[in-house]
Amino acid sequence: MRRKTFVAFVAPSLVAMAALIALPLLSVLAQSFFVTTEVMETVVQKNCDPFGCKTEEVLAPVRGDDGRIVRATRWVGFDNYRALLQPDTVAAAFAAGGRGWAALANIDFYRALRFTLTFTLITLPLVLLVGLALALSVNRALQSLRGPVIFVSLLPFIITPLIGALSIRWLFIGDGILTAALEWFLERDIALFAQGWTIEVLMLFYRVWHVAPFAFVVFYAALQTVSQDALEAALIDGATRLQRLRYVIIPHLAPLIVFVALIHLMDAYRVFEEIIGFSAQAHRISLQWMTFDLLQPDDSGNRAIARASASAMLTMVGVTLLLAPLLRRTWRDYGGGDSGR
Repeated sequence: MRRKTFVAFVAPSLVAMAALIALPLLSVLAQSFFVTTEVMETVVQKNCDPFGCKTEEVLAPVRGDDGRIVRATRWVGFDNYRALLQPDTVAAAFAAGGRGWAALANIDFYRALRFTLTFTLITLPLVLLVGLALALSVNRALQSLRGPVIFVSLLPFIITPLIGALSIRWLFIGDGILTAALEWFLERDIALFAQGWTIEVLMLFYRVWHVAPFAFVVFYAALQTVSQDALEAALIDGATRLQRLRYVIIPHLAPLIVFVALIHLMDAYRVFEEIIGFSAQAHRISLQWMTFDLLQPDDSGNRAIARASASAMLTMVGVTLLLAPLLRRTWRDYGGGDSGR
């Protein structure tokens, strides 16, 4: 392919990525090192009541000629990151006489980080296993049953994430159908949304139920390209079904397993819909939800944009650290492996 032709094909994508990804990311990075505050001034205010008048000095925001409040932006370095990470509090928690990990539960960032990592690392193997099990089952099913089974299996993935989370919540909250059934079966009252760990289990279940169909479709398509000669040779050599799965099918699916893992890690680490759909913020918060919460106006109408930017950048760092081992392996196996030979 000629260089001009290659550039003509790639240039639109590069421009779009620069305009919609790179520049906003650099803007957020820059905002995380600054803080914008209202310019205040001391004014003399006169207060009168039936017993007389008195004057006092109070702070009031400065207003420009257009009547709007004047704001100033100043460089604060890593102060926004320190406000989130609270290194002094962490050091004191693990010092002699500190409360250790229990003290971190009172810091929003570490609460969100704990849930985000737990949510991501627990759902990842479950999504892969359920998706692979579905793909293997459908691949061995009768030809006439494959279409309906695939259709039913894809339904959770078609549902909008927030709507699916709300549906699961309505099934279990209060006098929901499934809650009522469990209470009848166990002969006791159940309040699944009264404590954090049950809400977390429901959110984990929902994410696996929602995302496993994506892994199923990818693995099922790959199973159609497995070498039948290799499977027949393994069968003739006396390999069991588990051995054929381990030594023939899994190696064939390995690149796609890495692909599904990459997609899921990027998506699960930015968990947000489940927090909103299950109204779980009183018990569980995620890094993405914390960024969203910082952007909400407070009582005076101000938003913590700088700290939200720092939170977003820390989320990006976390995603990068999670993806690094898989990307390194992919590069070694399919990209840079030949250069060292």
